[in-house]
Amino acid sequence: MTTQNVETVNSKSDVALVSIAIMIVLAGVLGFSFLSDQPMLARIGILVGGVVLGLATAWFSLPGKRFLGFARESYDEARRVTWPSRKETVNTTGIVFAFVVIMAIFLFIVDKSLEWVLYDLLLRWK
Repeated sequence: MTTQNVETVNSKSDVALVSIAIMIVLAGVLGFSFLSDQPMLARIGILVGGVVLGLATAWFSLPGKRFLGFARESYDEARRVTWPSRKETVNTTGIVFAFVVIMAIFLFIVDKSLEWVLYDLLLRWK
């Protein structure tokens, strides 16, 4: 059995800053949703402004700095991924579609066979 260290937020100011940051981001999302009668550019500005202001607020807390560091490391790791080429993607997609078609035909045959056995053979046998 392994033990894991769980880090909690101890400072009341960190809790307050993270809570305020979450509320600011939520206000941006809700502003984008509820101001549907405004121009799209203004709605996107409210959304982006809420996210940026929330991240800036979170930056002043220790958990916020850790989260933003984690997000930066995740982005860097995603950039290092070797993505498949277009040909590989098309080939893999074709194989998946072919498998789905073959399984659909197989399940159709099994379903019709069971239907024939149950309804035509067993239930008419009475």
